[in-house]
Amino acid sequence: MENIIDIIFSSVNLPLSIFTIILILYWLLTMISGIDFDLDIDIDAGLDANTGLESSNIDFEDVANAEFNEKDVAGNRRMQLKWWQVFLIYFNFVGLPFMFTFTSFVFAWWFITLTVTTITHSYSNSIGFIFMLASFIPALIFTKVFTSPFKGFFKGFNKNGDKAIDFIGRKGTSLSSIEKDKLGNAEFIIDGNPMSVYIKSLNGEKISFREIVLIIKESEDKSFYYAQVYND
Repeated sequence: MENIIDIIFSSVNLPLSIFTIILILYWLLTMISGIDFDLDIDIDAGLDANTGLESSNIDFEDVANAEFNEKDVAGNRRMQLKWWQVFLIYFNFVGLPFMFTFTSFVFAWWFITLTVTTITHSYSNSIGFIFMLASFIPALIFTKVFTSPFKGFFKGFNKNGDKAIDFIGRKGTSLSSIEKDKLGNAEFIIDGNPMSVYIKSLNGEKISFREIVLIIKESEDKSFYYAQVYND
């Protein structure tokens, strides 16, 4: 058998091997430094219509860590989710910390591709690339099966992996301009760390962008908080 290192860094396996190494370095650096390098990629993909969120103030991390119920995907036709939203939700890229699910997927894709190309000796020819592309589907299935049991575990944590915080009675800054039933975001500084939650106006009154708000109560489904403008 040829050197496993040569197989790992062969022409077929090289892209996923490099990606896997980058993710390993990411997690090592996160654990050692305690710094969470959040993705900060803005998206504007029709979230207004589908979730009530103001998309101009939502970044990729918010979408990746948002909580959706299964009925929002299949049972509630009024949502009319886009295909990519259904994809993210079904395979747990939404509802769990994004980097956790993404790392699980990349590692599964890399390992399946590495195993298949090693067994078939196709790690340096065009057939190997076909196997790599075909491994995408079983990697997704593995990711779904592997990450699903963690949903209950992460429910007790916020999107940064910290213990859930009681936001009721706290003052924060609105990151959205909302009124009536519109859902938006608000940022709170807790122990020196910025944290954001979804908010809705308590009485339907307008809350402007960057206005100071006070959290009054949590919604029954615990997916957002009711807030009102804070007056000294």
